[in-house]
Amino acid sequence: MVQTEIAALAIAGLALVAYLALCAALYDRITKVPADSPMFSSPASPAAFSAGDADCGPYLMDLYEEVTFPDRTGSVGIAGWWIPVVRNPGAPAVIVVHGYTACRRDGWVLLGAGMLHRHGFAVLAIDLRNHGDSGRTGGRHTGGIRESADVLGAWDWLASVQHLAPDTVGLFGISLGAASVVIAAGDEPRVAAVWSDSGYGDIDDATRAELRRNHLPPVLLPGGLLVGRLLDGPGLRAKSPLAAMAKLHGRPVFITHGTADTRLDVRYADQLIEAGRAAGALVESWIVEGSDHAAAIVDHPAEYEARLVDFFGRTLRAR
Repeated sequence: MVQTEIAALAIAGLALVAYLALCAALYDRITKVPADSPMFSSPASPAAFSAGDADCGPYLMDLYEEVTFPDRTGSVGIAGWWIPVVRNPGAPAVIVVHGYTACRRDGWVLLGAGMLHRHGFAVLAIDLRNHGDSGRTGGRHTGGIRESADVLGAWDWLASVQHLAPDTVGLFGISLGAASVVIAAGDEPRVAAVWSDSGYGDIDDATRAELRRNHLPPVLLPGGLLVGRLLDGPGLRAKSPLAAMAKLHGRPVFITHGTADTRLDVRYADQLIEAGRAAGALVESWIVEGSDHAAAIVDHPAEYEARLVDFFGRTLRAR
């Protein structure tokens, strides 16, 4: 009897080890940021980039500066392009943040930056940790949790080096960048305004969807979250855009998402809008019929530009 119980415990222990090993491998697969992502070596710059079929000529930005600064925790170096408005040193500024496996060289990101810049906004386009030219910390993304400190490092740099007041600085993020800027705004109550394009809401919900997208069973979710806690400190449940929206009382937020998004379902936009309005945030939205993940900017560039510029024009103060 004792030997049978010992054998059963041994089998259960081996099964648990195998389960956790599988979860660790899958967690790494889902969150790994490939160091050799083609975009990281792209020659694109604010002065020369392309974005789908969009005419990028009006949006090119010839005068820009390579800058580096620490994230808010001081644990990793962040690379960026500072694109000032030379004719107006008092222009408001927007921090522009890319998505997963992309970087500031992403044509869609630069198109958004150019839309703002041509209408008189200064821009700081950054590389999140483990992306582009920024420092690497484990080589995985954390759904915007740690990346939010990169955004706030950029916000701190604008305050300390460019001497910008909080009410002159906004945040604009796409996909992973969208999650990062929303979480950053939740952590920093002085953030003036946020534009979120194609982000997610609840981390558990998004993780289940990512498992389905990779044809993996939901039974791996608890183990994956445990592995995340072991590998990435606070774990993936520590913060989320949905929780951050509850902290944005009285602040303007713009949520946009495509109805045909095959990466992050449009229902996440509904979650964020509902949570923000319930908490007293000043939420505006644009749900774009037929657009795939973060594609509205190239599907409807004129309308995107008009909405983007109008939003930050109303919510940021010029110095």
